[in-house]
Amino acid sequence: MKTIQKFALGLCMAIASLTGVQAASGNDIAWDKAPVNTNDMGSLQNGAKLFVNYCLNCHSAAFMRYNRLQDIGLTNQQIKDNLLFSTDKVGDTMKANIDPKQAKDWFGAVPPDLTLVARSRSGHGGTGADYLYTYLRTYYRDETKPTGWNNLAFPNVGMPNPLWQLQGERQPVYEEHKANGHTSQVFVGWKQVTPGALTAKQYDKAVGDLVNYMHWMAEPAQNNRVRLGMWVLLFLAGFTYIAWRLNAAYWKDIK
Repeated sequence: MKTIQKFALGLCMAIASLTGVQAASGNDIAWDKAPVNTNDMGSLQNGAKLFVNYCLNCHSAAFMRYNRLQDIGLTNQQIKDNLLFSTDKVGDTMKANIDPKQAKDWFGAVPPDLTLVARSRSGHGGTGADYLYTYLRTYYRDETKPTGWNNLAFPNVGMPNPLWQLQGERQPVYEEHKANGHTSQVFVGWKQVTPGALTAKQYDKAVGDLVNYMHWMAEPAQNNRVRLGMWVLLFLAGFTYIAWRLNAAYWKDIK
């Protein structure tokens, strides 16, 4: 009996420890809903431009080829003129410009591939796109960190804010809340320290486009899959009706 009690106590302590780690990692931050619409070609095209200009410097999308951007309404010439670096070709995969060894020296780890990142996270009733949308909008200046940046959705993040020139510099604002004799700091909003190239509304729109593109990039065939699925369901519905009427006609004279 004592052995069972010790095991139960150890299990509870382990769960409590894991819960503490989860809270410390920022998983208690509510995720905002990402404005995902993979039928919005303008949003996807702007997101692709932002991805190439701000993400592809350090991160790769090794399972995505530039010419696949034709699916979002871009021609090969538009891809060459606006999204390719001088040494790249339209049929190449999206590879980062940074040297992996240098990246590891600077950031402590090689920046992960982003092809499937929008499908790799879920939680809080949200999707990976919701996480990315929240993450890219909750950076703030923190001079105690090696990069000078921190993030509410990913505390102690190793990557500095890649979009800080667009967003500007901000600081989180907290209020003290007392409950059951305990005082806690609750996040209530943001204080703009220095302005960015975009207003807050414009920045949220830009991040929404970027996340929309990353969501599409994780499964470029998703729109075709949905359209094909609708036609398959319509065919099955029609075939079911025909089969039902044929069955009724076959058995109508049999008592």
